Amino acid sequence: MPKPAPQKAPPAPAAGPSTSRQILHLAVPAFGALIAEPLFLLADSAIVGHLGVTELAGVGLAATVLQTAVGLMVFLAYSTTPAVARLIGAGRRADALAVGRDGLWLALGLGLVLAIAGWLAAGPLLAAMGAGGDVLGFAHEYLVVSMAGIPAMLLVLAATGVLRGLQDTRTPLLVAGAGFAVNIVLNVALVYGLHLSVAGAALGTVLAQWGMAAVYLVIVLRAARAANVALRPDWAGVRTVSRVGSWLMARTLSLRLAILATVVVATAQGPANLAAHQLAMTLFTFLAFALDALAIAAQALIGKELGAGNITAVRLLTRTMTWWGVGFGVVTGLALWAAAPGVGWLFTNDAGVHRALAAALVVMAVGQPLAGYVFVLDGVLIGAGDARYLALAGLANLVVYLPLLWWVWAASPGDNPAALTWLWGAFSLGYMAVRGLTLGLRARTGRWMRVGVPTEARLGG
Repeated sequence: MPKPAPQKAPPAPAAGPSTSRQILHLAVPAFGALIAEPLFLLADSAIVGHLGVTELAGVGLAATVLQTAVGLMVFLAYSTTPAVARLIGAGRRADALAVGRDGLWLALGLGLVLAIAGWLAAGPLLAAMGAGGDVLGFAHEYLVVSMAGIPAMLLVLAATGVLRGLQDTRTPLLVAGAGFAVNIVLNVALVYGLHLSVAGAALGTVLAQWGMAAVYLVIVLRAARAANVALRPDWAGVRTVSRVGSWLMARTLSLRLAILATVVVATAQGPANLAAHQLAMTLFTFLAFALDALAIAAQALIGKELGAGNITAVRLLTRTMTWWGVGFGVVTGLALWAAAPGVGWLFTNDAGVHRALAAALVVMAVGQPLAGYVFVLDGVLIGAGDARYLALAGLANLVVYLPLLWWVWAASPGDNPAALTWLWGAFSLGYMAVRGLTLGLRARTGRWMRVGVPTEARLGG
């Protein structure tokens, strides 16, 4: 990163309502777009859950692999959002759209490679995670069909990142809402109408994802044409996007390894706990994305203000959004606590799954304020382009979490609610606390506030 250029101190922005309106203008629509993927999985879980516990457990295991593969590629959104936002802040719209175009080409290439690799490796990978019997069969069936949607999912990530950087979170909200509605209709028709079981749930989601990708492509490519940006890729730009995203991929890899390690322990606890864990993790992801709406606002606003060289606004936005994150976590935690006893009936009739799920959700509810703090600060540092620190901190967090997870595996075996309670205590309290510590320490310094447009963002059209 180049050293920031000397600049005059900008005037202090107005605190209070104007700052709040900026945040809400981006965060509220971002919430709807962010929860599209977890809503897809919630819909699949609700539809498949009434087929049986083994079907639900299989989908849960496959969904973990799918989320891991796609989650590693989240840099397609998280690197383009601040890069586009900085260029917009600097008044360079054509360059911003060129970055977005190159991100789309990278997304398509990576999506095709991941889809082929996942299709070939699905069976051995699921078996290595401890699945067997009917659970393995259903997991394999769901995962193989889902591979066809990987390129679409990555295109959606990249295009969403471009629009966020352009300070537009309303369009992703509309596209996500339409995609979710179509997904529900298709899944019900395919699973119960055509009796395709878990393969029908996967196919319905794949079709909905490709529809969303097509809409995004039309929107972004039209904007690029209007700005006289060529549609063919700038391969130097594609390489730059991938290089900028490498640290973010490493950061995401540490998060996904933590989630994978957690699901391996849940798998060892038995089918009922695995099914309950899948439901709990889907709900956690749903709430995480709700909290992450503030982080998306942070990425877009922080990136734009740093591009414009406005450090005072950056400090005010960081402070405001951190408090909002904690407060929103309190609200979601209370709602989760109230819903814990009965929410299991939405997904399955199995009493054992209900008991384990309710216990896990109570622990998750306690950790929601901490999660709000973590997700907002994560978004702030991503928006500032502090990816290297996030990657190294993620590795340190994982080093602390894995011994704690091993202790839970050794001390609380068995297919019972108590075992799953300890597992969720380790994840939503222990792991999140370590993440909060590393992020909080970094946020207290000013080293992440690098103003202007970094060299890697100076791409031509």
